[in-house]
Amino acid sequence: MARLLLHGRLLVAVLMIGVDMAAGQVADADDPLPEARPVPRVQVEPQPSGQASLRLEGREFARYHYDVSLRRPFVFPLIGPSGRSVTRMGHPRDPNGHSHHNSFWVSHHDVDGVDFWGDKGEGRILHRRVIEFEDTNEEARIAVANAWVDAEGRTMLDEERRMRFIPLADRQWLLVLDLRLNAVGKPRTLGKTPFGLVGVRMAKTIGVKDGGGRIRNSEGGINEAGVFWKPARWVDYAGRTSAETVEGITLMDHPSNVGHPNPFHVRDDGWMGACTTFAEPRTLTPGQPLVLRYGLLIHARVPDAAWLDEQFRAFAERPTN
Repeated sequence: MARLLLHGRLLVAVLMIGVDMAAGQVADADDPLPEARPVPRVQVEPQPSGQASLRLEGREFARYHYDVSLRRPFVFPLIGPSGRSVTRMGHPRDPNGHSHHNSFWVSHHDVDGVDFWGDKGEGRILHRRVIEFEDTNEEARIAVANAWVDAEGRTMLDEERRMRFIPLADRQWLLVLDLRLNAVGKPRTLGKTPFGLVGVRMAKTIGVKDGGGRIRNSEGGINEAGVFWKPARWVDYAGRTSAETVEGITLMDHPSNVGHPNPFHVRDDGWMGACTTFAEPRTLTPGQPLVLRYGLLIHARVPDAAWLDEQFRAFAERPTN
């Protein structure tokens, strides 16, 4: 009997060691991983089919899509504090005519007459290479090189895109977008248009028309009537994402941007964009890139103007590197 008990205890001990090892744990407390480093809180994890998942402590809060089969790279979803996306793919009332509304995207309606904005245009923005995927405790970073090509595949613009995904308090977060556009081969003109360079398609339930949401800009304008094609430092779009939650996005035009404060193209149907060449065309000369910075603040509740002004000041003061 004693021998059986001893064998039983040995078997249990062996099984327990196996459980510890299977769980990735070290059974011997005196044998830690001496070279182990802390796991970053914020990570960018490359995925199949040209995607990268942004995660805070293992929880996805955004995803970047850059497969070369796409007409343009974009970020979808942008997940708010409740765990629901505050953006969508396509117009809720015209999904075919507005299939180019890719959540959060970069594009322009007229580059030397070539349309990069719509899905029926000749232009495409193609991913060329990853410059950086970086994880830290404070933020995750993505940097990529893109090419703006015409129908014959000739590169018109070289683009360097840098995105910083920065967690804030209460599961709110900030996306800082830095763009550097350089003309290739000869001067290239960004035509006069309200369509470009950045666009945001809000979730259907956040839209003023479909969900009863609210638009506010830095100058005190409310909803489309008060913000459409009006210059502003920021525009905020907020509404319900569930019966219990209200969330939104503040789109911010950095003070260093040419033309700041620029007009915003914002509609009650749930879309907003910052207009880089609304007032006049802009010609880019090779070797003299156009450098722009935008911020997207993904937030809870319907914030007041004072809080949004404070967030804009913090965005404006962030270092460029």
